[in-house]
Amino acid sequence: MVSSRTLTALAGLVVSLLVSVVLWWQFDTLAFFLFVPFVPFLFRGRGGSEESVRTCPACGFRTEAEEYDYCPRDGTRLE
Repeated sequence: MVSSRTLTALAGLVVSLLVSVVLWWQFDTLAFFLFVPFVPFLFRGRGGSEESVRTCPACGFRTEAEEYDYCPRDGTRLE
């Protein structure tokens, strides 16, 4: 299964390549063709949907999963 973030990055890359080809064809220069496909990498990590890592203070267990409220190892509440 492919994550939505990967699908978004692939869609951005495809759109960037299409824009690059159109600009290359219209202006007959290779500069746009080389730089436009890298635009999705400039915006990487700017999403507001970053998941927080929760940690067990007793044993150090770490998870990003929201379904864990307590540590599966020792039962301590995750922070």
